[in-house]
Amino acid sequence: MHKQLLMLATLVVSMVSMPAWADLALATAKNCMACHAPDKKLVGPAYKDVAAKYVGDKTAVEKLATKIQKGGAGVWGPVPMPANTQVSDADAKKLAAWVLTIK
Repeated sequence: MHKQLLMLATLVVSMVSMPAWADLALATAKNCMACHAPDKKLVGPAYKDVAAKYVGDKTAVEKLATKIQKGGAGVWGPVPMPANTQVSDADAKKLAAWVLTIK
């Protein structure tokens, strides 16, 4: 019985945390992780800080997808984010939606 409860708890925890890691592979493949991390500032802001900044903003996915593709400057300090033209519209939106789930 104890073993079954432990297995069930592990399954529930993995299902709850899955969205946070659902597109880590895509972020890694698109080289996002070279400058960003989920929980700490590297060159760019931590994804959890980006998500916190855009809480309640219904246009956040579109705004972030545009920044992913076109780059940006001045929002998080003096270091500009370069354009990522290799990222498709669909992948940019997927990445933006994922970033907004990080806590």
